[in-house]
Amino acid sequence: MKASILIIDDDPYIITLLENYFNREGYQIYTSYKGKPALKILHNEKIDVVLCDIRLPDFEGTELLRHILKLSPDTVVIMMTAYAEIRTAVESMKAGAFEYVTKPILPDEISDIVRRAVNKNIGKGVKPAEDFITGSSTKMLEVIDQAKLVAPTDMSVLIQGETGSGKEYIARLIHKSSMRKGKNFVAIDCGAIPRELASSELFGHIKGAFTGAISDKSGYFEQANGGTIFLDEIGNLTYETQVKLLRAIQQKVITRVGDSKEIKVDVRIISATNSDMLKAIGDGHFREDLYHRINEFKIELPPLRERGNDIMTFAHHFLAEANQNLNKNIQGFDNSVTDAFMSYAWHGNLREMRNVVKRSVLVTRSDYITINALPQELKCDNFKETEHKTPTGNSLSLKDAAEVAEKGVVEKALAEANFNKSLAAKILKIDRKTLYNKIERYGIKL
Repeated sequence: MKASILIIDDDPYIITLLENYFNREGYQIYTSYKGKPALKILHNEKIDVVLCDIRLPDFEGTELLRHILKLSPDTVVIMMTAYAEIRTAVESMKAGAFEYVTKPILPDEISDIVRRAVNKNIGKGVKPAEDFITGSSTKMLEVIDQAKLVAPTDMSVLIQGETGSGKEYIARLIHKSSMRKGKNFVAIDCGAIPRELASSELFGHIKGAFTGAISDKSGYFEQANGGTIFLDEIGNLTYETQVKLLRAIQQKVITRVGDSKEIKVDVRIISATNSDMLKAIGDGHFREDLYHRINEFKIELPPLRERGNDIMTFAHHFLAEANQNLNKNIQGFDNSVTDAFMSYAWHGNLREMRNVVKRSVLVTRSDYITINALPQELKCDNFKETEHKTPTGNSLSLKDAAEVAEKGVVEKALAEANFNKSLAAKILKIDRKTLYNKIERYGIKL
């Protein structure tokens, strides 16, 4: 079961920031700009954690806190406040708040507090995500060695790897092994930031810079000052944002949107991508000078299918995780499942395996997971051979033919959009998350 978070704030940028971040962390998210609609959500939904601004248009923070705890006593409430309102925040703690955080919001800081809040409710079956494990394959041990080798330097690192292969874990390992480990690690999914908000999110803005900019706001670079900033899927940044990012790296200064004042920043850049960056440069989608700035040291992260016996190491790790989340006691996998796992392509890597194992645990009623509990694609002995065939003759079932046709449509839309995922999703009339799932499912190379 996913932990659920209700975010209450009248600032749409705070809502967007936290919603994007905690979606990536795997939480179920609800949002509200006012107190009264938030109480309706609490009445209708089971909410584990509330993140609540201390000042709202229709409620004062401590008053709303009392309503929340009366309506849903088991919900854990975290108050968000400006520095000048610390006294009010302390009052809210006395009134029953679990914790408070001061703005500007630092994703890592608030994430740790939310994890503690979720742990408080662990008896109800809610459990935060487990740490990534490395395994012991030769390729992964080489990656770990490279990460620890470059960590003490200030070199920019580019991590190349497929979606779901653990790029953020490697970035965090580098940070924790560096001289900056006592400072913030700020992770940003560049593909999840709305294009029109990218500059504001990265570099901040001043009040009145654009419609909706109701107050000054610091960006991720200021929040990461002295530490490390992780730019996941950096290839999704617009050309305009790439120009600003290059300046920030070269000159170690940023300018908030709508302002002319330069702010000095000292951050280490770690970037990640699942795309062919050289192709993106050749197609004019990514600046070559920026590429060389972020690629002082490259780490190639192998996909799960190339990690040998680590495949079953991860499978047993996810089995233990699913057993706890689903309150079950499945003992392991039978030999047919092990064979299927070892031969499957795992285009979605660790994320796909976690989902497959969790689903299998849910449907299994015996002590061991059998082949019948697996999704159809893992049951087919010839899946890897047939997934890229054209639907001719009798080599494919009707379902296979439909999937091949759908893959072709997705590839065509991506090509028409010059591999801009937001535009491709609009062409296909689906959301970005659905598009990402289809790219992973069909192993489409970007």
